Amino acid sequence: MVVLVGLNTNRPAGQQSDLSRIKAWWRTLGGDRFAVLPPPTRGRYTQSDGHEDAAEMFATQGIATDTSFAYWHWQSHDAFARSGELAGVLYLHWGGDHATVAAGLGEGPPGYRIVDNGPQGAFQLDKVTATDADGLPDPEDTAGVRQFLARIDEPRSRKTREREYDPLTAAEERWLHERLAGPVDLAAADRFAAPLEHRRALTPEETARLLAAWRETYAGRLTAWRGWRSVLPALLRQEHPEAWEVAAELGADASHALAAHPSPRSLELLRTWALTGDAGAVRGWFRAHHARHEPDPVRAARALSEELTAHTAPETAQTRLLHALREAVTTEHRVPPPPSSDGFFPLLLSTVRFATDERLPRPLRVAAAKAAADTADRVREAAGRLTDAAETAEALAALERYEAARDDLLAGTGPDLTGYEGGLGDLYHRYRTLTPSDVQWLRDRLADPSTEVQGIAFCLELLYAHGEATQTELQALLPRWKKELTKQYRTTYTEWRHPLVTLTCLALDLEHPAAADLVAWWAKPKPLWKDPVRLLTHLGAPDEAKAAELWEFIVSGGHDTGHLMTWVLLRARLDGVHPLHVAEKLIAEPGVRAYVLARVESATVLRLWPPADPVLRHEAGRALLTALRDPEEDLVRQYAAMSLAPYTDDPIVATVLDTTARADEDPLVRDSARFSIEEAHRLQETGAGGP
Repeated sequence: MVVLVGLNTNRPAGQQSDLSRIKAWWRTLGGDRFAVLPPPTRGRYTQSDGHEDAAEMFATQGIATDTSFAYWHWQSHDAFARSGELAGVLYLHWGGDHATVAAGLGEGPPGYRIVDNGPQGAFQLDKVTATDADGLPDPEDTAGVRQFLARIDEPRSRKTREREYDPLTAAEERWLHERLAGPVDLAAADRFAAPLEHRRALTPEETARLLAAWRETYAGRLTAWRGWRSVLPALLRQEHPEAWEVAAELGADASHALAAHPSPRSLELLRTWALTGDAGAVRGWFRAHHARHEPDPVRAARALSEELTAHTAPETAQTRLLHALREAVTTEHRVPPPPSSDGFFPLLLSTVRFATDERLPRPLRVAAAKAAADTADRVREAAGRLTDAAETAEALAALERYEAARDDLLAGTGPDLTGYEGGLGDLYHRYRTLTPSDVQWLRDRLADPSTEVQGIAFCLELLYAHGEATQTELQALLPRWKKELTKQYRTTYTEWRHPLVTLTCLALDLEHPAAADLVAWWAKPKPLWKDPVRLLTHLGAPDEAKAAELWEFIVSGGHDTGHLMTWVLLRARLDGVHPLHVAEKLIAEPGVRAYVLARVESATVLRLWPPADPVLRHEAGRALLTALRDPEEDLVRQYAAMSLAPYTDDPIVATVLDTTARADEDPLVRDSARFSIEEAHRLQETGAGGP
């Protein structure tokens, strides 16, 4: 007998699944000025994909482009179980006129209902369920139970650190306790325990029974059961004798619960974890210390910052302490922001202030200066919209103090190399030029054996791109390449490549004896991950044969993982010209329709390596404007808008960029233009931006 795991259902034989019924209803929709897209495949993963699919359907079927439409994407499709049963709310996204879409969708198929969340939200489709006089579902009604739990477990607000929930009725609380009676079913228990403990209502008897089943079933892997987030707070609240043993076994994951119950024992555990740099532990340690020992948040942060420094905790711990301090200050002194103000203005302004607050140790002020580096213009803009002249003057004075101290605070520092790769990518533009202190910081990171693969990739690429990578960096990394650098590390080379690619290029350029071993390793068939990026090593010691092989791959239609970018740089090295001369030929030609990616990569070249020569800079800016005005290539337009910051000394570029940021119909292009405007201000302040 064959058992299809995950496809079992209690649905009576012959009865359609929810997915089948919803699809059947969906096929009946559409009409005058309203259309629906077919149910999604994996290719429609986001709302942007949905709008692209709509444009393609309109074009192929001759539908008017101003027709309103509705669809759901693959992420929304997760609402369906593998059996086709609706296991959650199905979000229906839309485009065009909201009223037209609402009328086109109607009330939904029989047995279901649609919730209209207004012009700024998606529609929600879910089952119609029954409740008794107390508003309680039948415990056997899966959808009804799900909807009930979602309703009572929705906090009053998600904007506060500590969530508050409406009180349960006596009938609701009794219904939840009844679900936890009898033999413990851990797979279901967490759903009923959570809303109770959110009101501090789990009983000692319930907590003890859940604890016993949890520790037995998940011995050695306590965090694998998500219900622990309800049981541990109950154990601490009830002063259960096993609470601290369980907390220690959970490790730093327990930080939030311990911070909510400050005591000498919780402080001891939180401090131990915080000294390792764990983000949640640092925040929890601050909260517990602030609550128990030091009511002034600045003095509390000072004490912990000094202890982090004394125990050589990772630099990132200071940043995480700063986040906790900002949160405490803005929460404890919260005032309603002016209607025209940026909602994040208090948080951003506090960061600017902390950068020059002499009450704080230098490591914490450095962390604040780094955090404020990309938001100073946003603070200035928001301050200008304040209606109180005194508040505006104070905010601008804080900015002046920050900008006067910024260079000294940031000298010899760098980003968190262990964080989200996209966050590092957002900072890459700061390194168009490298100061001597930047070079030294990058070299120090490569010499540090604790720097991980992502950090090596980031630092080595910057030094190599600027001609600052030397034999010293090569020698520091060669002992690590076989054991560490041969591991797969995914990067699209928008900014940096796999570190072993860059290391191979450096070895080839330096004609180091290790180059032969590295090239031989790349030529082997395994591991398979390296095959798509092998050709990127051709940038090292380039020649015409390597250039030809790279170009042959590019025009073949193979998946580009940095090949075009590498070819542009390789060609520039061979011809002895600025990459602009190579990139410009690609980006300014509308006929390069088949090479959209080439134009995107070329825009990236112009962003990362803007030419110093005024004539070339003018030509580059106008080439990017040509791409920005192309209505058929959205991705190219986004990258072109993002790349214009170094070219705003041209009044035409500045004007077009401002108009694009305010009025372009593509929100991603608008955001990219705003990024360029902010970056242009930063470049003007720092004098950076040369090749």
